[in-house]
Amino acid sequence: MATSPAPFSRLEWMIAWRYLRARRSEGGISVMTWISLIGIALAVFALIATLAVRSGFRSEFVDTILGANAHVAVYSPLRVDEFGKTTRLIADYDEMAERVRAVDGVVRVAPILKGEVLASLRNRSAGVQIYGMSPNDLLSLPGMVNSDQAIGDINRFGEGLAIGSGVARQLGAGLGDRIKILSPDGVKTAFGTSPRVKTYEITYIFSLGRYDIDRVRIYMPLTEAQSFFNAEERVEELEVMVDRPELIEQYELPILRAAGTDAILWTWQDSSGSFLRALEVEDNVMFIILSILVLIATMNIVSGLIMLVKNKGRDIGILRTIGLSEGSILRVFFICGASVGVVGTLLGTVLGCLFALYIDPIFGLVNSIGEGGIWDASIRGLYHLPAKLEVADVITAVSLSLGLSFIVTIFPARRAARMNPVEALRYE
Repeated sequence: MATSPAPFSRLEWMIAWRYLRARRSEGGISVMTWISLIGIALAVFALIATLAVRSGFRSEFVDTILGANAHVAVYSPLRVDEFGKTTRLIADYDEMAERVRAVDGVVRVAPILKGEVLASLRNRSAGVQIYGMSPNDLLSLPGMVNSDQAIGDINRFGEGLAIGSGVARQLGAGLGDRIKILSPDGVKTAFGTSPRVKTYEITYIFSLGRYDIDRVRIYMPLTEAQSFFNAEERVEELEVMVDRPELIEQYELPILRAAGTDAILWTWQDSSGSFLRALEVEDNVMFIILSILVLIATMNIVSGLIMLVKNKGRDIGILRTIGLSEGSILRVFFICGASVGVVGTLLGTVLGCLFALYIDPIFGLVNSIGEGGIWDASIRGLYHLPAKLEVADVITAVSLSLGLSFIVTIFPARRAARMNPVEALRYE
């Protein structure tokens, strides 16, 4: 009596391979195999590319926020000054900064004075935001010193202004140009407050990676900003950076105690948390949609195997009569479906990884074909489409595709294994 071969033996693999190479005259199974393979490859490619762009966008956004803005901003409570006006200006900011700087985990504390002004050069003007900051504090700003697209000498900041690349484009300004800064809250006279107008040299042009920051921000030496905004020896806030900003919650209480119990803290998660939460929801929804796309692609394997079982009914009957068990028949057709899933997944993984790694030249080519109108930094806030290939994302996509491919293959394979060999031979 013939014995059934061992599980996943050479015989089972040989039979499965012959079925996958079926000729078109035998039912067009090869065509269905190619359709299933291409569908799975495209679905996995789309999933990996989307996950890479998602990770890149989140990383780019967080890095930009953390590199150009405070992890924690310390404010003074609202009060009435000697002129009867409400203010939040901090008078003893040096002492407060030293106390905050002594907190464990704090790596940078920078007093800042902000103001909204009008900048003009020749016949152009733009509304900008002045950040008054000392030269040493500016040099310690990560996003400022690590900018690859910066122009000029940052060490000359004390002699003039550091302006964003977007501001420079709006004004048509370059290094060495002298721009006019106008503030409505200027010199106090007997007839009221007259606008203050001063001219400064541009000594540095920076690019922090976000269009919405580069188009409005100008850095001015702190002492000059205090004089310009009539805030001598005072600042508006303390810009605090910590060594682990992702765990900002654990720093809030120590910083508050150091700054004073009446101080007000505003973390980067407070300012950007709603956006990050919305981004997380969008990511989850997108993952579900793409997972459904992968499921649909793997369902092509089912249709192909059903056609294969239908066309190979006589073969199944013969194999059963010569000694192959139900388990062997099941494994043969499982190998057929799983092989398509594995090859399609591997192909999609390679394409997705290559796309994520070379997304900049690919998207640059697409944008050039579209004459630069496909990616508008003024709308999206970023100069390019970021992508970050994470090993965990690749493993997730591969596991999802292989898992679905193996699961959907089981059902038509079981149908083939349970066919009655006598009936298969009789009606074939």
